[in-house]
This record gives sequence, structure tokens and C-alpha cells, in this order.
Amino acid sequence: MTGGPDSTLLVILPAWNEQDALPRVLAELQVALPGADLLVVNDGSTDRTAQVAREGGAMVLDLPLNLGVGGAMRAGYKFAARRGYDVAVQVDADGQHDPADVLRVVDALRTEQADVVIGARFAGRGTYAVRGPRRWAMRLLSSSLSRVAKTRLTDTTSGFKASNRRAIALFSVDYPAEYLGDTIESLVIASRAGLRIRQIGVEMRPRVAGTPSHNPAKAAIFLGRAVLALVIALTRPAHRAAGGHA
Repeated sequence: MTGGPDSTLLVILPAWNEQDALPRVLAELQVALPGADLLVVNDGSTDRTAQVAREGGAMVLDLPLNLGVGGAMRAGYKFAARRGYDVAVQVDADGQHDPADVLRVVDALRTEQADVVIGARFAGRGTYAVRGPRRWAMRLLSSSLSRVAKTRLTDTTSGFKASNRRAIALFSVDYPAEYLGDTIESLVIASRAGLRIRQIGVEMRPRVAGTPSHNPAKAAIFLGRAVLALVIALTRPAHRAAGGHA
């Protein structure tokens, strides 16, 4: 993994058994972002995820076992850092993130003078909503992390994020693989490293394939894990990032 990329923008798609959704997602990304490089991090899939990703024109990182989103993204950030990309954007492989929003999130790195920009589901765009324990957890997390980041955040568990070179360098060496660490803890790490975090509203779409796994029991588990992840994140030592804002 040496040498510079042809593109300055890398779209990272962590994927676990997404053979049915990936073809459409990759095709849409190529239309919306003709100059971007696409990287599918195949997170120990047991289906044809890697094959359909290559057939769809994406680069593929094959992980030998399922590490979860955090582990997959850590591999993706290491790839981005080693290849010298200016910007890396995390996009879900299931099609819920609209490729048309990617450039809006990327542009916000410049307009907001930010190092990390979250594509937020609860920021005035779209009709996406959650209820019950999951909503309570998200509100608690957003309130707490807004204070840590010193800016208003409404969707701290979003998997749609753009990162500049400073953030890529930090996340390539310090990115949590634990459940919810890729969202909650990564924002704490970025904030404590002196990175500037901002958000813009995006619209969520239905999954291209497969079914969501939410139910009341899992929502309650989410609440407990979310609070635990926040506590762990806030007790971690700070890691300073190098350089100034892009």
C-alpha cells in the first residue's frame, strides 16, 4: 500500500454479508462521485461480498474474521493514511446513506473549518425517527458529547462521517473496535485530540436489502451499552493530534 492515490477522496464502506445491497450502493456512489475511490472493507463475510465489491469497481480489504464496524473502519483509516488521501468518508454498505449527501458532508469540512463532519439524521432533514429506550439513549449521548465537543450534536451514533487528513492520521492509530466505539468513543477521542467536530443534516433511506435488527429487547441492550461506551470513552487518556485545521 504505497504511493499516492489518483483521487483525494476515499469512500470507506465497512461490509459484513452485504452481497445483495452492494451492487446498487457502489453504482450510485460512482454516479454521484465519479472522481472518488471506493474501498469496501470486507469484515469477515461468509457470502459473496468481496466478489461483488470487486465486480462493482471497488477496492477490497479482506479481514480474516468479523471485527465489527470499528475494526473495519480502523483498517480503512490505516489504508487511507498510508495511501495519502485528503478526505475519507464512512458510508454504510446497506444503502441507507444517500450518495448525493456525500459531497455535502465533505464540503462541510471546508465551510465549517472542521476535521470531522457527521452526517446527522436528526438535524432538520428527512423524517427518520427512533422511539423508546433507543431514543432516550441517543438524547443522553448527544447531550453529553455536545459538551465534550463544544458544539451541538444531535446524532452521535451516526455511521456517516467525513474526516480530513488530521482525523485520518489520528483514527489510523487510535480507533476503537468495540461496539459503539466507532461512533461514541471515536468522537470523544477526536474532541480530546483537539479536532473540530461539526454536523450537517442528511436523509436516511430504507435498506437496499436485508432487514434491520431493532426490537424492544435490543433497544434496551443498546441503551445499556451506549451508556457504558460513553463512560469508558470519558475515562480514556487524551491523544493529541498533530498539525492545524485543513
